[in-house]
Amino acid sequence: MIIYHLSTECYPVAKVGGLADVVGALPKYQNKSKGVDAKVVMPWYNKPFVSDHKFDIVFDGFIHQGPNMLQVQVLKEKSDTLGFELYLVRIPGLLDRDNPYGYQDENFQFLGFQHGVLHWLSAMEIRPDVLHCHDYHTGLAPFMVEHCHEFSFLKGVKTIGTIHNGEYQGMMSWEMARYMPSFDPYKWGLMDWNGLINPLASMIKCSHAFTTVSQGYLEELFVNFKGLENLVRYESGKAHGIINGIDTEVWNPETDPMLDFNFSQQDVIVQKKKNKQNICKEYGLRPELPLFAFIGRFATEKGADLLPDIVQRSIKQSFGALNIMILGSGNPYIENKLKEYDYTYSNFALDLGYKEHLSHQIYASADFLLMPSRVEPCGLNQMYSMKYGTVPVVSYTGGLRDTVKDISTGGAGINFTYPGADDVIHAMNRALMVYNQKGLMENLIQANMSFDFAWEKSAEKYIALYMS
Repeated sequence: MIIYHLSTECYPVAKVGGLADVVGALPKYQNKSKGVDAKVVMPWYNKPFVSDHKFDIVFDGFIHQGPNMLQVQVLKEKSDTLGFELYLVRIPGLLDRDNPYGYQDENFQFLGFQHGVLHWLSAMEIRPDVLHCHDYHTGLAPFMVEHCHEFSFLKGVKTIGTIHNGEYQGMMSWEMARYMPSFDPYKWGLMDWNGLINPLASMIKCSHAFTTVSQGYLEELFVNFKGLENLVRYESGKAHGIINGIDTEVWNPETDPMLDFNFSQQDVIVQKKKNKQNICKEYGLRPELPLFAFIGRFATEKGADLLPDIVQRSIKQSFGALNIMILGSGNPYIENKLKEYDYTYSNFALDLGYKEHLSHQIYASADFLLMPSRVEPCGLNQMYSMKYGTVPVVSYTGGLRDTVKDISTGGAGINFTYPGADDVIHAMNRALMVYNQKGLMENLIQANMSFDFAWEKSAEKYIALYMS
């Protein structure tokens, strides 16, 4: 079975969020199953991975995006170093940039990517068994496969869509239809939602099946999906909730090269303390105090707008009896407010930006991970933290609900119901009580490290879905 994953991100090539981690791991684990050949196709970016690896040009052609004729090159990474074949699509002016997102012409960017991929497959008569499309950036591909005249060779290829984050749907004016490959006009309704082209809605309508990255998130979409609630209910017969896994070849505290001190369940208490001492020394924190951490984008869906209030109030209310460390970036107001508190409070540390190396060190050092998310389709951070012996303190939503059970119900994490500063601080106070009970805290660390979030089970569920 030949599977092509289409995505705008893939770790370690280009990463903005969890999408990259999923696409960088899922095909690798699928390829461990007999008879499965999973590959990844993504845009070309000006990133270190690209300059550090060798590629062959396997296709060089042209597409028409409306009146514009665009060159399309497809480059294959020579060594298959990621555990799967990696293909990069380069279109000068569109797909030759530094970053995946943040450009004003992203509608053209993502249309060009999907058009370029399908043109390459058609021109080279490559017919996969499954096209697995990830998020709205590839959401029009299922429609194009079935209804665009240029891709008649691909008609009938099975398509799967995965919703990693339904908050982003890629809506655009119908003016953009003139830049797409030609299709019969009467098919327009398969792309439309409320008078706009909606790629995510189109993916749900046109794919043979679609998935969300947790069962809990699927259930939430039936009642809150940014206007697509009725659609997902109507198409519920082809909906599946499959929880993400984590790549235990990358996220393993016993072998992780990014840690100062590696550890297993047997020596986690001693070694984790050493990691904590190092990071506290580097950032001027007190290692004898409990360390709370937040890692992620400064976006409202992540509850990051609550962070300044959480930092200020929790430090004052605890009379400085805790440390807080934040790694992330995003909303400028949040960044500036946290910078102010970084100068004000000696037991608060801030590091702005995305730093993979530092994130690993924080997971291996922190006592508690804060995730005050309003929306969390799956969440990987809580799984990383548990693998590294860090107790998650999370809102009861989406994939967090599926993976983190509260200590009051026999679980090894701390839940709060409402993502507001009051609830978060109450949960932090519960965490402090746990921290001060040495035996209980050590039991939670051991329990968290025992959970199995590896990709193998989820990869097999995807393969079973493909087979169906």
